[in-house]
Amino acid sequence: MTPMPHSPSPAPGPARPRRPLAVLAVLAAAAAFGGFAATALQSPFAPAEARDAAGVAAVPAMAASLPSAVAGTPLPSLAPMLKRVLPAVVSVHSTQRVRINNPFADDPLFRRMFPNVPKERIAQSLGSGVIVDGAHGYILTNHHVIEGADEVSVTLADGRTMKAEFVGSDPDTDVALMRIPVPKDVALTAIPLADSSKLQVGDFVVAVGNPFGIGQTVTSGIVSAVGRSGLQGLGYQNFIQTDASINPGNSGGALVNLDGQLVGINTASFNPQGSSYGNIGLGFAIPSNLAGNVMRQLLATGEVHRGSLGVDAQDVDARIATGLGLDEARGAVVTRVYPGSAAAAAGLRVGDVIVAANGQRITDRDTLRNFEGLQGVGAKVALDVRRNGKPLKLEATLREQPRNAQGQRLDPRLAGATFAELPASLRQSGVDGVYVESVARGSRAEANGLRADDIILASTAGKFDDLAGFRLSFGRTPQQLVLRVRRGNAVADLPMQ
Repeated sequence: MTPMPHSPSPAPGPARPRRPLAVLAVLAAAAAFGGFAATALQSPFAPAEARDAAGVAAVPAMAASLPSAVAGTPLPSLAPMLKRVLPAVVSVHSTQRVRINNPFADDPLFRRMFPNVPKERIAQSLGSGVIVDGAHGYILTNHHVIEGADEVSVTLADGRTMKAEFVGSDPDTDVALMRIPVPKDVALTAIPLADSSKLQVGDFVVAVGNPFGIGQTVTSGIVSAVGRSGLQGLGYQNFIQTDASINPGNSGGALVNLDGQLVGINTASFNPQGSSYGNIGLGFAIPSNLAGNVMRQLLATGEVHRGSLGVDAQDVDARIATGLGLDEARGAVVTRVYPGSAAAAAGLRVGDVIVAANGQRITDRDTLRNFEGLQGVGAKVALDVRRNGKPLKLEATLREQPRNAQGQRLDPRLAGATFAELPASLRQSGVDGVYVESVARGSRAEANGLRADDIILASTAGKFDDLAGFRLSFGRTPQQLVLRVRRGNAVADLPMQ
């Protein structure tokens, strides 16, 4: 499962009453006519004149055209809805200057002999976006579409191209927000956001985007699943799964219902051979409720604040289930409750097993983390707990997760380093630890060999799984401080002096 790569560059009307039986009859008739028409078509590489076994020229088959109505009922069409939707879906072009790793580039003699050797190359990519506020020019897209870009431009459905301004993004949900200038002559068309919590398996949906850079394309299908999670390599997950074709370049495009309302932002597809090989009916979209919540936070503060219970937990295996008197090996057993946390205020204890939160089944530690990551600060959470094998219900009000920690406040040997939570995509891949967000030049942390983008897996200061645990582990200053660091694919122990 990988985020859908962006391709390399080359308001609804009033609802009408429905007649289920008539619509079913029309669809059945359309299918019959469509099947007949399909058998009449020939391959473009077929001979100009076909002959039968006796050598007699065959009579060319005539392709049947669909009637405009069956039994007086007009055939259903998505065209009226798409006329409203298509102008709101845009192509997103991102440009990034990438330095070429040439070991001789800094050699004065080499530069004198080869003055025209380029020091950088221009990487271009293409994705999609959705105008959600025409009055202010706001566009939703995926974080991975514009990640690391030096310049981003947007091409509207009518061909106009303009530079986009970055407003903010959230890598953990893969949502980004941009703004384009609002033209004075022609108004921008926006898609209204639907309540994605009302989406059901079997609902018809339409995906709009720019797959492979070939131009605006529409595909249709149904909702295959809702609330999909547990996909490796992606961030916090509550995906809509659909069989509407989603291919590279559809990233950031629109998933709409039959009323032309936005129900999701297309973000990922799955193919065992890689997403570049095309769609096999497994596409995923970020629900509009989640995307809308992220957008509002980005507009208000430029960043996303998440709620936290303030616990460490581990999976319940068969041995733990037996020891705790549980009927099944399922849930997240609490191994630490942080002082002053939401969990402490709610009365959660070490050894409690969380089996559900707000009615959502909690199967393991990762499910609990994913649930927390989708909640806001101040969210009310009803916890179903097993304590000593007996059911217990607790209510918690989530508090804000710590966003980062300054090294000098933890230990003088870490001065100059800033630590942050690991990206959710790494945690989904089974990595625990703390992310080194930055290291100041000339600092003690840099002198000790710490680098930005390192991942701290373990420490002699104490055990930890995340940033909160890392901070708590420095309650007592260790005599010797050694960090186990992952840098790229290498892991090594780094003594801090």
